Amino acid sequence: MVDDEVNIRKTLSLCLETEGHKVIAVSNFQDALTEASRKSFELAFVDLRLGVQDGLDLIPALLAASPWMKIVVITAYASIDTAVEAMRRGATDYIPKPFTPAQVMLAVHKVFEMRTLEQKLTALQEDLGRSHPEIDFSSTSPVMQRAVNLARQAAPSEATVLLRGESGTGKSVLARAIHSWSNRATKPISIVSCPSFSSELLESELFGHIKGAFTGAVRDNPGRIAACEGGTLLLDEIGDLPLSLQPKLLRFLQEREYERVGDYATRKANVRIIAATNVNLEKAVKEGRFREDLFYRLNVIQIEIPPLRECPEDVVALAERLLVFYGRSSHHPFAGFTKEALQALTEYHWPGNVRELSNVVERAAILCRADRVGIDCLPTNLVPAGSTPNIGDAVSLEKIEEQHIRRILASTKSLQEAADILGIDQATLWRRRKKYGI
Repeated sequence: MVDDEVNIRKTLSLCLETEGHKVIAVSNFQDALTEASRKSFELAFVDLRLGVQDGLDLIPALLAASPWMKIVVITAYASIDTAVEAMRRGATDYIPKPFTPAQVMLAVHKVFEMRTLEQKLTALQEDLGRSHPEIDFSSTSPVMQRAVNLARQAAPSEATVLLRGESGTGKSVLARAIHSWSNRATKPISIVSCPSFSSELLESELFGHIKGAFTGAVRDNPGRIAACEGGTLLLDEIGDLPLSLQPKLLRFLQEREYERVGDYATRKANVRIIAATNVNLEKAVKEGRFREDLFYRLNVIQIEIPPLRECPEDVVALAERLLVFYGRSSHHPFAGFTKEALQALTEYHWPGNVRELSNVVERAAILCRADRVGIDCLPTNLVPAGSTPNIGDAVSLEKIEEQHIRRILASTKSLQEAADILGIDQATLWRRRKKYGI
């Protein structure tokens, strides 16, 4: 709240605080910028006349500090020209003085509805941009059920969560679920992969930087922590966090304070941290690659996600849900997997876990032309030795015919093309498919 009239500041602050909002009220341009440099704000009420300074000039300065901030201009000198100029500079709304509490609360509700819609749109765009489906957490495996139940219990708290498990087990998916089950669900969630950046770039990505902080810093960057205000930040593969950044993350976890690169102003943020790793952090601590104090600060609630090979009872259900998703994506509704294909899926070791299973099913959905995915559409490393007969093997002629038809169907674009290669008409091919459940 930025206004040089003390009565306006007191009245407006009381009105907003009565509704449960936290308010910082200042009287001038410089104090407003100082507060904006320390904390992230969702909404600012800005008077157009701040002594000898123009409130219009404050609008772009506040937006540079927090690009997502919404600004409502208030003024006793309302005119169409000033309203248009305020909007041009980035204001969201405009209220002439004198105003009533009802007008103020209407503006506040409009802003928060807009922010909620923006956050939902961002989440939807991220979902649409992902090429893989979300995996639900229904499981018949006791060890997986324990992990999900612990995640559900931890979600409503503010505790830091450490997700541990092999690569491909779904740690980032579970982190998103924890966020959606928490009280922060309407706020942003962001994922930063620690190995994806150099030490310098990772610091800038997390904490932000100011213009000119380093070569190439042509504008201010608020950083992921500021962008997640009120929400959740997932630090993926935290075991690869550079030693130089570990004290800074530890400080943020303890005090919720940090500085942008190149800036000495200390900022605060209300962000929950979830960390994920496939590294043995205890071993990394002993070897001096990971700070012991940071490990204990992260390890408040530890959730171990089991590898897929320890949940064999979930493989079929997961594969079938993935097949529905990829079938829908390719406009090819499948009736499921053949008995032989299901057996191959359940007997495989799955070193790549759920990610590998997803890739296998996506490949099968692309290659398969039949209603059911057969063993011939699975990668060769999944097919047990002897499950695909060759000419001269001690198997029936019928089995050879079935496998030959499956391979031809998988490698052709239409039933007519397959029938032509097989030397039969489409009606005969249809009967063979029905007979073999293809």
